[in-house]
Amino acid sequence: MSDFPLLRRIAVFCGSNPGISPAYADAARALGQAIAGRGIELVYGGTHKGLMGLMADAALAAGGRVTGIINRRLHERGHLHPALSTHEIVADMRVRKARMAELADAFIALPGGLGTLEELFEAATLTQLGDHSKACGALNVRGFYEPMRAMLNHAVAEQFMKPEHRDMIVIEADPQRMLDALAVWRAPTVQKWFGPGDNVAVPSAPTP
Repeated sequence: MSDFPLLRRIAVFCGSNPGISPAYADAARALGQAIAGRGIELVYGGTHKGLMGLMADAALAAGGRVTGIINRRLHERGHLHPALSTHEIVADMRVRKARMAELADAFIALPGGLGTLEELFEAATLTQLGDHSKACGALNVRGFYEPMRAMLNHAVAEQFMKPEHRDMIVIEADPQRMLDALAVWRAPTVQKWFGPGDNVAVPSAPTP
């Protein structure tokens, strides 16, 4: 039996706005197509807005299965994508995130705002704590996640996290390479807490 995860469903977090550059829309479409092209089900927040809608459109056009998880407030505002394979309406954002995490075998964050960043870090934290063993990736379109990479390096240098937990988040600019990396990802085996022998200098993350 393989030691690597079987990626049947991937949850994608991304902006409900399109961003300043057409490159963001292009990346959202490319990721939707890539996920569908591998026969993986896309799980996302269920709306037709911004990068979320563009990604879902591309996955559906490529023959993929797309599941939307939308909270009641956004559904009542008419934000539900009208052509999804299936959708669920849940009470609130907390239930929405929990349901997406339950369904998904891995997570990818496209560029986005507060919600996207919060969702990525929550999923990664649950992996760090061992509450699940699911890969997390950040699609680094236009270098969007370089400030996050620098912040994670800083957290490691200040010994608030271990390098293994910094490195467990896959940061990759190309959707196909991202999916390849998630397919062979392994969960870190170190605990999050530092002990007396851990007060040593740690290496920086490799330059991309």
